[in-house]
Amino acid sequence: MGIWRQVAEYLYIKKRDPNEPHTPWMRYMHGMNRISIIIFLIAIVIILIRLVIIPFFR
Repeated sequence: MGIWRQVAEYLYIKKRDPNEPHTPWMRYMHGMNRISIIIFLIAIVIILIRLVIIPFFR
């Protein structure tokens, strides 16, 4: 599985493969990965705001 497809599945952009086994540990892992990706994207947005947008208003 490609990394972009996996990220899309974590963020509910793409449907998961119905043939994959569904175990509780896989659900926990996907949940943690989803949280870490969302926090990473929020951090990138905050960094862009601080470095690009705020200097224009000073």
